[in-house]
Amino acid sequence: MNVRMFLGDALVDAVAWDDRGLAYGESLFETMRGHRGRVPWWMAHMVRLRRGAEALAMPLPDAARMQQEAEALLDGGVGVLKLQLTRGGGMRGYAPASDAPPFWMLSRHPLPASVDALDAIWCETRLAAQPRLAGLKHGNRLEQVLAGAEVRAAGVDEGLMRDGEGHAIAATAANLFILADGRWRTPRLQSCGVAGVMREWALGELEADIATLTPEAVETADAVFLCNAVRGILPVRRLGAKAWPQVHPEIRDLQARLARAQPGFDPSQEAS
Repeated sequence: MNVRMFLGDALVDAVAWDDRGLAYGESLFETMRGHRGRVPWWMAHMVRLRRGAEALAMPLPDAARMQQEAEALLDGGVGVLKLQLTRGGGMRGYAPASDAPPFWMLSRHPLPASVDALDAIWCETRLAAQPRLAGLKHGNRLEQVLAGAEVRAAGVDEGLMRDGEGHAIAATAANLFILADGRWRTPRLQSCGVAGVMREWALGELEADIATLTPEAVETADAVFLCNAVRGILPVRRLGAKAWPQVHPEIRDLQARLARAQPGFDPSQEAS
């Protein structure tokens, strides 16, 4: 069985009819890369999950139980683990109940195929500003769903998204970094966007700047990569009409550092 569901500490068979994640999107999630039965960045994911739960005033399941169940689902192998957390059940209406046990679900999926570089477009769908949700990996992803449909229709690998003011924020499912004037930069996320676990690692490794980025800054950059905690460091080869024919040596170096830091991102060990 590749899915396990829980209400508080109890194993359950289905999502309840009154689940507030289903009714109102009152939920958080983490998507993690498993390697040899473990999630190497488990603690980093839990820090973000806890931050989100505090922001939404949602209860958290027992952390040790979540890790135990996650590793049991991996069963010594590799794969993608998705952890979804909702407030649980409640009566109709927006105001949440304060005493409902949280619902959480773990699912295991195959690793995505490795790629050398990505072709991308600018999506027309914009990210709305909501500072109280900025940075959180919450369950309200309709903007990404719409943008993902644009990506599929264009026949490319990914799409870059802007906010309402036109600033570059992220890809549909990854954070964005650019190299310009010898410095790495990644967009500010004070109004929208997800603060990724891989983004946090790359910020430290590159001593990157957090800056407001225009589409022009992205298109004129010396190098561009996307990153997330499942697929790692992904060079961008083409963005619309703009092309970067060769992967920049600094991106290759960062990929090598990532493989040393987290062997799960070493292509030679993907099937281990």
